[in-house]
Amino acid sequence: MEDRDAKLQDYIRRLGEGEDLESVRKDFVENFKDVDASEIMKAEQDLMKSGMPYQQVQKLCDVHSALFHGATKQERIANAEKAVSQSLAAQAQQGNVNGNAVNGKDMHRKAENKVSMLALIAGHPVNIFVKENRAIGEKIKEVREALWDSSLSFEEKKNKFEEIRPVSIHYAKKGDLLYPQLDSRYGISGPAKVMWGVDDEIRDEVGALCKKELPEEEWTERAGKVLQRMEEMIYKEQNILLPICAQNFTEDEWKQMARDIQDYEPCLTERIPIWREAAEPAEKPAEEKMAPAAAEDAAPAQENLSDVDRAMEALKAALQAQKGGSKVSDDEEIVLPTGHFTVYQLRAMLNTIPLEISFVDDHDINRYFNEGPKVFKRPLAALDREVYYCHPPKVEAMVRTIISQFRAGTKKSVEVWTEKQGHTFLVRYMAVYDDKGKFVGTMECVENMDKAREHFQGPKA
Repeated sequence: MEDRDAKLQDYIRRLGEGEDLESVRKDFVENFKDVDASEIMKAEQDLMKSGMPYQQVQKLCDVHSALFHGATKQERIANAEKAVSQSLAAQAQQGNVNGNAVNGKDMHRKAENKVSMLALIAGHPVNIFVKENRAIGEKIKEVREALWDSSLSFEEKKNKFEEIRPVSIHYAKKGDLLYPQLDSRYGISGPAKVMWGVDDEIRDEVGALCKKELPEEEWTERAGKVLQRMEEMIYKEQNILLPICAQNFTEDEWKQMARDIQDYEPCLTERIPIWREAAEPAEKPAEEKMAPAAAEDAAPAQENLSDVDRAMEALKAALQAQKGGSKVSDDEEIVLPTGHFTVYQLRAMLNTIPLEISFVDDHDINRYFNEGPKVFKRPLAALDREVYYCHPPKVEAMVRTIISQFRAGTKKSVEVWTEKQGHTFLVRYMAVYDDKGKFVGTMECVENMDKAREHFQGPKA
């Protein structure tokens, strides 16, 4: 197995160094009659561990997929059902979960079977991702046919291409809910470092093609290529990403994800259904149901609480433990040098401020964000997770630099202006210090600046 792993790594490395694809393919065919997805995953994961930058692995993603096309058992089965343009080699991005290549094949097969079962549960995250992938695939076919329809004008083709833009919603769900969980909790860095980057490249290219005025021939060529990359990503999700998630995520993690996913718009499908088991609390043991609780100490009925309310109850429980068991309630007073208010009042006040507020502590852990609809989604699962896992690879270095500057005191704030969903936003990152100048953490505030722009410059054209 070690020899096979070394050979696979060598093929990938040679491709990265620019060797001719057919030359590498010839050696591959001579040495491998069959290769399993788990082996390719482990090879690429080991390359990243040995120091190969994820950016290089990401560039190899589409190239080495051609090498392994049709070579794996999973892919041959899939190709018998549906022609997919590229291959299983991108499965290398996930890495072997337990590092055991001997057991990797059986584990992956079991995970694929589990995906099939979870996909049948209405509202389960796997069910949602599978349905959206199916819808994206159908839309890709429609758009591709339009690109080559000589009866359509260039403008009509571009308008049809616009219909694929909702794919960014699907990629946002993966980026917020799947990749960080795999990386932070399970140490599976491949998806977070590679597939996430590919998602961003696709999303950026789609956005550019919808905005740029390019010659028709160049535009059509680029549009065709990005549609192919989307199609490949569907395959990689179905055969790699979702099986790896199914193999690792607990039922509680899936349920939290099912609740978080309700904050996102559907991608080319109907409204996202609610997974019944995630919406309803687990059945209590009979003895617990029968035991009456004292009215004064009874916790609020969980079935009547929202997800954020449950988080608040958990916070109160933690505070109660810290205070030696004394009861913490919404009426608990928070006393500050310039005034005081209750937990209830503080929560309402923070939710009234016309900003999206997030706080990261001095250990770079997400500790808080205010409630309400958000342009920049913040799933509850992100709480108590290192902030770097919540950002795509291309901006992670920037986030690390900003926080290190805040910690060192060389910079106190950073402002970023951005356009999103047709609106202008100002994102402020601010260092938080105590009255002695000690670094406490980082606060992020997102503010819609449309009114300010209209006031000073007039309505946007």
